[in-house]
Amino acid sequence: MSQQTDQQTDQDHEARQTRRSAVWALLVTSVAGFMAALDNLVVTTALPAIRKDLGGALDDLEWTVSAYTLTFACLLMFGAALGDRFGRRRLFIAGLTVFTGASAAAAMAPGIDSLIAARAVQGVGAAVMMPLTLTLLTAAVPAAKRGTVYGIWGAVNGLAVASGPLIGGSLTEHVSWHWIFWLNVPLGLLTLPFARLRLAESRGSGARLDVPGTLLASGGLFGIVYGLVRGPSDGWTDPVVLTALSAGGALLLAFVVYGSRAANPMLPMRLFRSRAFSGINAASMLMFVGMFGSIFLLSQYMQGVLGYSPTEAGLRMLPWTGMPMLVAPIAGVLSDRVGGRPVVAAGLFFQAAGLGYMAYVVTAHASYEVQLPALILSGIGMALYFAPAANLVMSSVRPHEQGIASGANNALREVGGALGIAVMSSIFSAYGGYTSAQSFVDGLRPALVTGAAVVALAALASLAIPGRGRTSGPKSLPETTSAPALEPTSG
Repeated sequence: MSQQTDQQTDQDHEARQTRRSAVWALLVTSVAGFMAALDNLVVTTALPAIRKDLGGALDDLEWTVSAYTLTFACLLMFGAALGDRFGRRRLFIAGLTVFTGASAAAAMAPGIDSLIAARAVQGVGAAVMMPLTLTLLTAAVPAAKRGTVYGIWGAVNGLAVASGPLIGGSLTEHVSWHWIFWLNVPLGLLTLPFARLRLAESRGSGARLDVPGTLLASGGLFGIVYGLVRGPSDGWTDPVVLTALSAGGALLLAFVVYGSRAANPMLPMRLFRSRAFSGINAASMLMFVGMFGSIFLLSQYMQGVLGYSPTEAGLRMLPWTGMPMLVAPIAGVLSDRVGGRPVVAAGLFFQAAGLGYMAYVVTAHASYEVQLPALILSGIGMALYFAPAANLVMSSVRPHEQGIASGANNALREVGGALGIAVMSSIFSAYGGYTSAQSFVDGLRPALVTGAAVVALAALASLAIPGRGRTSGPKSLPETTSAPALEPTSG
């Protein structure tokens, strides 16, 4: 009897330890993910104030946004590979340290060139830190609870992406543009010791770094993202833009061929034989195309056409941007019970409907009440997507491949965001412009229709993911190399 009591006590203690570790992992990774995701769009509403203080041409201002996106997207898979090789907690701390230091440098930048450089270094830190948030969280949370925990993590990240313009505009309007960067510093300094003390170390397969794959992937992503960033302003027929897109595409094609034949590639192409892995990555990229492009234009519509201040515009977007905090945790629980595919698909269809409805009602004098249903639909849809998407990505591969799976998914989402802004800006320019309120609406409407169509395609892609109980995941794939499962280690 005494032995059974002792055994029960040990089990209870172990369960409490597991719950405590999971809570700390969720807090640390959510804060880090929030910081990295927030800096995608937080600068957009601060650009006029930055130009007033630091000067610079229009191209320089664009690079304060693009420098971060460029390094972030290009190095995501490399950051994940470094974590798998040298320790995920160790590299996560290194990435968070670089990101925090670069944020302070951006806040103190004496000129536009130094600000652009600091933003590029920020992207490097985020590229190392961001893909490791999911692998560290997965190692700390029991499988049965991951849907709920991913839901909370997804809610925080979704809120960061969507509320970037609000936070940036509010800080710029009421304090100073410098504080959009200073905000990261106390968050980073508070998070670093908890990351060191509360996260368990883990590694991937321990294979050597894939130098050829790293160079091909990073170079290819650099060319594609650079071309997409420069296309709308320089023109799609500009020789530099065409060269960047062509070279980037060729390098990515070479990366695919290399990943199909190499013994230990950075991203094994066999992962894409899994319908689950292919489906969720296609859906993620397409969703970010539609969402990023829409937020980029709608924030300008509310300010430039309807006359709201940055803070007023951000507050009126709260039914969209704030919805993830309410809905995503519930969606995470739902995905644990019914599977991720129906929740993701429903969310994407909701968001497509919201964007389509917004395209229907936008005018030069549209009332907020008319826009509200579209904002609510889009917010619910985004929340339903973010909650189970992370679970679908991580469960579609073997444990020792989760780091690179997370990096690949994040890279595709970043490329999708850059592509969305580029494509929808081009459509906007083809049908309208900034000459008048009506001209802006004339360009906005077809751009939003395009965004809705792309998100609807994302919903169709998500339906390719196998439902619960059907096998198409990593267990059915042949192993090309023997590698141990992810093993958390102490210290």
